[in-house]
Amino acid sequence: MGGCCSRDDVREEGLGSRRQVDGEEAGNAVACRCQEGSRARLEGSRGFASMFTQQGLKGVNQDAMVLVEDFGGVKGTVLCGIFDGHGPYGHKVAAHVRDNLPHKLDLHLTSMSPPRGHRIHGDTSIECRGKDEPRVDDDRFFCSWKDAFTDAFEELDKELGLNTSIDCICSGTTAVCVMKHRENLLIANLGDSRAVLGTRDEKNKLVPIQLTVDLKPNLPGEAERINSCQGRVFALKEEPDLHRIWLPDDDCPGLAMARAFGDFCLKDYGLISTPQLSSWKLTEKDEFVILATDGIWDVLSNKQVVKTVSSARTRSEAAKLLVHRAVRTWKTRYPTSKVDDCAVVCIFLNHPCLSSALPSDGCGRRGPARELSSESFKSARSGGCSEPGVEGERKEEWTALEGVSRVNSLVRMPRFAGVLGWRR
Repeated sequence: MGGCCSRDDVREEGLGSRRQVDGEEAGNAVACRCQEGSRARLEGSRGFASMFTQQGLKGVNQDAMVLVEDFGGVKGTVLCGIFDGHGPYGHKVAAHVRDNLPHKLDLHLTSMSPPRGHRIHGDTSIECRGKDEPRVDDDRFFCSWKDAFTDAFEELDKELGLNTSIDCICSGTTAVCVMKHRENLLIANLGDSRAVLGTRDEKNKLVPIQLTVDLKPNLPGEAERINSCQGRVFALKEEPDLHRIWLPDDDCPGLAMARAFGDFCLKDYGLISTPQLSSWKLTEKDEFVILATDGIWDVLSNKQVVKTVSSARTRSEAAKLLVHRAVRTWKTRYPTSKVDDCAVVCIFLNHPCLSSALPSDGCGRRGPARELSSESFKSARSGGCSEPGVEGERKEEWTALEGVSRVNSLVRMPRFAGVLGWRR
């Protein structure tokens, strides 16, 4: 078993400790050794990856990120995640999820160990056969990973509710995790952080493909679930384009996302911690994946983000370059607003460590993305369908509000006496 830092490792090293790691392309990397030689990275660069975060002007940086090399003890398998905390203790929730989710995923994959002669890590429920025989049963592979992600997310959220050291009543975090295994990407999304793929189209032009949906409360499926649980969804007059979740009988807390870790004051009213899952079959045309918190997406479109990453002089500078551009845009576009925290993870798929045997149909094209959840990809602004693969063909839209900063995920705290009594 491996692929993440154990809790003891984190305590001994300290999440903020900085030390030199062999083979780093950029200094000041934070990493720790893991079981079976795997390594979890909290910032910095590592050949095929670039990570950077910058605190905004609201106080403590509530963004967190992680990269796990050789996840599950399988060489070349990578797990990365990005987390955007909100509420008074959002930074603690984001850090807790960052530190524990990879380990939780690893445990669930191990618990799914198939009969002897099969392997759960690497080739999930794949029979060990000869080189010339088919190795992957796609349905079993994705179902196993789907179950592991779903169970790990929901179990970790339940543990957060019982954790007395972190007040999660009105604090929580988003999460976007991407696992690359061979030519497959598996994406788990919770909240409104985002993952975007940079790929080449038929004319060899670099275009973005959005891999996740911003899970806003006004999406039809999300709103239906929230309303059925007696939660309310509406936008304030001063921010008509931003819908929030509210308690049944009180105009609070006004959470601006439909799924999250934590935020237990809303868990009985439609907020869930079940991730939306999807997958993508990689080809040689796919160049990099970008995970970023909404401090990036509120001011830059998918196209601008992909263009910025591709313009970096070196891969190690890509995440930092993107964050700096977003911060400059915040200051010029919204001079009276506080700049949000920004965090970025870039994974470069054509690096020798990751690019082995990517499939191609001869023209570099692939079929449509395979979605594992029953929900369709929908636009957070219009509620209409937006199939993966058309991002580069349609007019760019993003969710920044003219003259209004979207940095506040919560509007108002509930009356704590009643909420605390509920928790007990």
